[in-house]
Amino acid sequence: MSTARIYKPTKTAMQSGTAKTKEWVLDYEPEQPRVVEPLMGWTSSSDMKQQLNLRFDTKDEAIAYCEQRGIPYQVAEPKAAARRGMAYADNFAFARREPWSH
Repeated sequence: MSTARIYKPTKTAMQSGTAKTKEWVLDYEPEQPRVVEPLMGWTSSSDMKQQLNLRFDTKDEAIAYCEQRGIPYQVAEPKAAARRGMAYADNFAFARREPWSH
């Protein structure tokens, strides 16, 4: 039986906000490697669990789902985002790190 991975997705490079990062996601580790189809060059797999992607509101719901069904799982805790506080006036400060470019 393959191991389930429970994690909180990070925002994509195209996102400025935190939409779709509040839920916890459960997906399965691949049981078989992917195979390149020789004629067309497409990558395929006969492992159907790779297509399964479940979303839960809380981490506890995802863990309860795995324990209820006897699925081995591992939880990846999210890392806190490093935020640097900066005021708008700091853009025009005399002692900026970068020289003014305009």
